[in-house]
Amino acid sequence: MSEPRYHINLFWSQDDDCWIADVPDLRYCTTHGDTSDEALVNVHDAIENWLEAAQATGIAIPVPSYRPDIYATRFAA
Repeated sequence: MSEPRYHINLFWSQDDDCWIADVPDLRYCTTHGDTSDEALVNVHDAIENWLEAAQATGIAIPVPSYRPDIYATRFAA
């Protein structure tokens, strides 16, 4: 079985003065970094930790479902 592939929002936060990486399908799964690459490395670790904690505590693992609005408009038939 392959690992789930979750959408990651990556953006610069002026207020926090750092890059933020957020996983909408995994509640509260968010992290940051001084560079976009660092934030992405951190969020992959956060996803792994989130999934491990969910398994250990019996929380259901969400099926990846989040899609930004751009997919609805750009790829609509």
